[in-house]
Amino acid sequence: MDAPHDTQLRTCKSCHNTFTGIYCNLCGEKVLEPSDRSFKKFLSSLLIAVTFADSKFIKTLWLVLKKPGFVSFEFAQGRTVKYLRPISLFFVLNLVYFLFPVIQLFNASLNTQLISPFSALIRPIVARKMVLEHFDLASFSLVYGTKSASLAKLMVMVFVVLASLPLNFLYRKKNRYFTDHVGYAVELACFNLFINTMVLAVIASIGGFGHYLNETVLTVIFITTNLYFLIRSGITFYHETGWRLILKSVLMIGLLKVALEVYRLILFFMTMWTL
Repeated sequence: MDAPHDTQLRTCKSCHNTFTGIYCNLCGEKVLEPSDRSFKKFLSSLLIAVTFADSKFIKTLWLVLKKPGFVSFEFAQGRTVKYLRPISLFFVLNLVYFLFPVIQLFNASLNTQLISPFSALIRPIVARKMVLEHFDLASFSLVYGTKSASLAKLMVMVFVVLASLPLNFLYRKKNRYFTDHVGYAVELACFNLFINTMVLAVIASIGGFGHYLNETVLTVIFITTNLYFLIRSGITFYHETGWRLILKSVLMIGLLKVALEVYRLILFFMTMWTL
């Protein structure tokens, strides 16, 4: 609070407004004083920033796991100060995922692309590229994988947008904006990044459980965990219940698979274009 006796006229460094006190009455900028430059003040600000961010991160992630759809609902209602923004949570989890990409989800190796539903389209393109660049399959796979992983970090939001599109149709009567559906899809992506990549990666690396996580087991896990999220969050975020919620959630599982394959196809073309 400004001191009552502080009547010195000041000019704001940000908006050039003239004011008295230590806070600009137009934009809120604080006057930088010598005490603000002390090392003690720096450490204090750093401690507050780190602990505040950490508490928000943990709280928001816990709510995504325990009460799916709640954080998206809160943001859609305009209640934002208690939580870390879902997009910020997403980018933090995304960074950790791409540092330790044990399980493929938002990236796809060349081998995965070659056996995808679009393999008939992909295989001739890969063959022509290998001939032109004089690569064998092993060398090209290595080069492709490096470039694809790099691009996937930047393009993963493409999947989020693709995943939000069917939500606009399935829940078109729920009076949600397009950005609300995108925010919900971001929370779904956060859930998958944490549960279906990081947690599974930890399980795969300890106790010799890695060899049990074959394609069939992973598919069952993905379907089960995503059904949990879609049903729980459908009640919270869309206020849907009963057989309609179950039907829409099951349908959404299939549509998420379609969105993932389309995203991987886009990632393939972008990778090939930049090689």
